[in-house]
Amino acid sequence: AMAAERALAVATCTAPVNIAVIKYWGKRDTDLILPINSSLSVTLHQDQLKTTTTAAASRDFTEDRLWLNGKEVDVGHPRVQACLREVRRLARKRRGGGEDTAALSLSYKIHIASENNFPTAAGLASSAAGYACLVSALARLYGVEEELSEVARRGSGSACRSMFGGFVQWQRGERPDGTDSLALQVAPETHWPELRVLVLVVSEEKKPVGSTAGMQTSVETSPLLKHRAEVVVPERLAQMMRHIRERDFEGFGQLAMRDSNQFHATCLDTFPPIFYLTDLSRHIIALAHRYNAHHGHTKVAYTFDAGPNAVIFTLADTVAEFVEVVRRSFPPAANGDPFVRGLPVGSAALSQELVAAVVTEPLPGAVQYILHTKPGPGPQLVDDPSQHLLGADGLP
Repeated sequence: AMAAERALAVATCTAPVNIAVIKYWGKRDTDLILPINSSLSVTLHQDQLKTTTTAAASRDFTEDRLWLNGKEVDVGHPRVQACLREVRRLARKRRGGGEDTAALSLSYKIHIASENNFPTAAGLASSAAGYACLVSALARLYGVEEELSEVARRGSGSACRSMFGGFVQWQRGERPDGTDSLALQVAPETHWPELRVLVLVVSEEKKPVGSTAGMQTSVETSPLLKHRAEVVVPERLAQMMRHIRERDFEGFGQLAMRDSNQFHATCLDTFPPIFYLTDLSRHIIALAHRYNAHHGHTKVAYTFDAGPNAVIFTLADTVAEFVEVVRRSFPPAANGDPFVRGLPVGSAALSQELVAAVVTEPLPGAVQYILHTKPGPGPQLVDDPSQHLLGADGLP
């Protein structure tokens, strides 16, 4: 009833980034965003990486408007429109078609403001957090509580996985209408308390080939991708769920690395080929293998999405030592910026044997910084009005 009384109805949510350990690459339906294979991801903690979105509706607004990181952008983007349309459709359905006078009018125009606390499109899954957050805020505004991962999927495929915390599977689904292509939580973020994530940020540049265009070229030209989707992924998905259930880092880490490598192999198998990994990415891959070989088992595991930043999974007891290895391998530029950000990292002394075996020629300044984080929860509602991104006038 509140919405009817006052001029402005407002809802603010935050949503997380997720990192796939079994990769999504390729759509079987580009309009509905239906994938050619299922995928599995880890949701990262919002204390380190999150999108915040405020959605407001008012009878006084003359048009829909959208601001990203303080700049007004085109609200007519087809994927933004798809999310708006779907949430309004669910709201209409919920009201049984009749206009509930107490509920927010669906004809009111809407203002949306969204902010990331991390660089957009730097290969840090900003679209996933962004659309998950948009859908969560809209759903809250319109009083919709249905299965929302399906709506988020219409914004960005990977966004459906950011609708849950912890470990999340995006089921491929079978139906052509996409109603069974949705996300499910495999395990909550509390399931594996020792698991840690290090994001090695090497570049904040936009990627050379956007994922949307890249993956469709792959679908059209890569026989390896077809084999991956039909034969490799179904088996790997089952294995990965088992490793997570059993908290088996050895199995989890090895499979994450193999799957990342195969994803990038399908990019190379695309014609013309797509290169997301850089020389620096390959240095980091080699470093991880030398480090694991020195210890005689898998202590760190890398995964790379459609960009050069490395995401390293490890356990809490390994963080300090590996961060020191990275610091020695890629000595930070002395520009005053903190090299390690996020969760605190202890100091570690490295043995001479380890340095000799693992740290080869250092590349100064190559890694901009390390973000230390861990698995975290799904979208959160923000109740504190001072946290809204839109003022009482409905403007940022």
